[in-house]
Amino acid sequence: MTVALLVVMLVLALVILYEGWSIAGGEEGTGMSTNGWIAMTLGIVATLGLGVGLMALVFYSNRHGRD
Repeated sequence: MTVALLVVMLVLALVILYEGWSIAGGEEGTGMSTNGWIAMTLGIVATLGLGVGLMALVFYSNRHGRD
């Protein structure tokens, strides 16, 4: 039952994503600017870097008996 609920939630999230993304209907001037793409890329890289760095610290502290 839990798996079914998670699948339903995933499908619902994908439907909302698709509808929200296509609201503009392909009208001119509704795309993301170059600055927007750069900001999104920097945000993704920073978030991934933070996650990887924190997980590395967790493993490092565990192996050196600091936990």
